[in-house]
Amino acid sequence: MNRILFSGRAMLLLGLLAMNPVSASAAAQDYEAALLNTDIKQSRDAMVEVRLTDLHTGAPVADAIIFSTVLDMAPDGMPDMGTAIEPLGSSEPGIYHFKANLSMAGGWRLRIGVMIQGEPEPVERDLILKVSP
Repeated sequence: MNRILFSGRAMLLLGLLAMNPVSASAAAQDYEAALLNTDIKQSRDAMVEVRLTDLHTGAPVADAIIFSTVLDMAPDGMPDMGTAIEPLGSSEPGIYHFKANLSMAGGWRLRIGVMIQGEPEPVERDLILKVSP
């Protein structure tokens, strides 16, 4: 009886694996997005810079496609207080520049969504920065 039950479970597991093959490629968790500077001076033309790194190799991730950016004051309890943020491109592999209207001091959250070449899933991160007067 136990042998039949074990065989049935093994067959079910093999069937599930066949329907959802495990990919050898990296997953969204294998990438890190980090702010180069978490303390930024208040400005209508503030520069926000993000470094994107492959955690397995430590290499910068070049040519990522930024598909979503939202900048708001969620860390200070004001998620509806958002501001404009504009992608400016990349000056070196793995470094992405943005211009933001950070006219109010306090805690800000940058929500960023990135597609990386060869990866089926997007990389989405919340990055926290502090704006000082």
